Amino acid sequence: MRNAQLADLIRPQTIDDIVGQKHLFGDRGIIRRMLEGGRITNMIFYGPPGTGKTTAAGVIAQMSGMAFHKINATSASLSDVKEILNSTSTLFGASGILLYIDEIQYFNRKQQQALLEYIEDGRVTLIASTTENPHFYVYNAVISRSSLFEFKPVEPHEIKKMLVRALDFLNKENGTEKTATDELYDFVSRAARGDVRRSIGLFENAFFASDTEITPDVAKEFSSGIGNFNDDTHYDMLGCLQKSIRGSDPDATAFYVAKMLEQGDIISLCRRLQVIASEDIGLAYPMAPAIVKACCDSARELGMPEARLPLMHAAMMLATAPKSNSAYMAYAAAAEDISQGRGLVPPVHLQSPLFKGYKYPHDYPNHYVKQQYLPNDLKDRKYYNFGENKTEKAAEEYWKKIKGE
Repeated sequence: MRNAQLADLIRPQTIDDIVGQKHLFGDRGIIRRMLEGGRITNMIFYGPPGTGKTTAAGVIAQMSGMAFHKINATSASLSDVKEILNSTSTLFGASGILLYIDEIQYFNRKQQQALLEYIEDGRVTLIASTTENPHFYVYNAVISRSSLFEFKPVEPHEIKKMLVRALDFLNKENGTEKTATDELYDFVSRAARGDVRRSIGLFENAFFASDTEITPDVAKEFSSGIGNFNDDTHYDMLGCLQKSIRGSDPDATAFYVAKMLEQGDIISLCRRLQVIASEDIGLAYPMAPAIVKACCDSARELGMPEARLPLMHAAMMLATAPKSNSAYMAYAAAAEDISQGRGLVPPVHLQSPLFKGYKYPHDYPNHYVKQQYLPNDLKDRKYYNFGENKTEKAAEEYWKKIKGE
């Protein structure tokens, strides 16, 4: 009995064999056009699992003629990365190295920084993949040196191509002549909702549980939970939860929390609740992040089924709490100026080592003295606006008082 996964054994080897992602690899796909033009750049692939990110990296490596190295950030260490990077000085790295890092979000800042020297001098071409938003989990310096490409859920008619290939492989491997109905292909290609690897796994189970013809009835026996989990995609589910909390709807919030927990997805739920506490409740209830963090820590320690209690506690608190996105908007406004190259030089009186002209606020009444903190080209910029909630209004009144307004 083989150990290799069927999805790996029938993985596409050429750009024409890749299923889905027509916007990237179709006749006018952006990556295809780039490769055909002789250009290979650093890339970050992001999107749901099972959509072809690893497959695409392998195909690109084959087309490039570069030495291909693949590591998974969930288990690799910095020493593993350095061992690969050091091979750039050997004969085996003479044509350059294409380094593929799967799940790069699990690499810390130090590990990602170690890549920069090799990326910048061209010895290594990086392709990284993540199922998360790369802007939240990938070091900005790596992003700035890379092109980002979104991988979307694969459509059923594209998945069907892989299932036909899977049937042919399994029949040859096992010396059988089993057939599959069109209904079976339709069911399996839709069951995992865009995840090719999951569809192939389901198909393989149905193959071995069937006699001469594989039918949907057999596949359905293996698909309990798959269809329910994918009635909404993973990302849509999290989005529905956040929108319900943002909209102060505790009933809808309870539904989406329960649905995610019934599917066993504690980690994603905890992460999203902690985001919501700062993004949507924010300064209207500054203790929200601390409370949610405590509830999430408790849930991880307890495990299911008890974890549902602290997580529902956190979700109901967020749904019924006052809302403010003032901190979120302040960051967005400041980040926009930074992206435009503004504010490069801070005021002289804030710069070390002399701090010439700096006024120490604690030496003044109300621990406040007016002075410039923003760079000269941004000195009149206003990023933060007080929200209309009780907490921020109280802060605004205090602010006016100490400034004598």
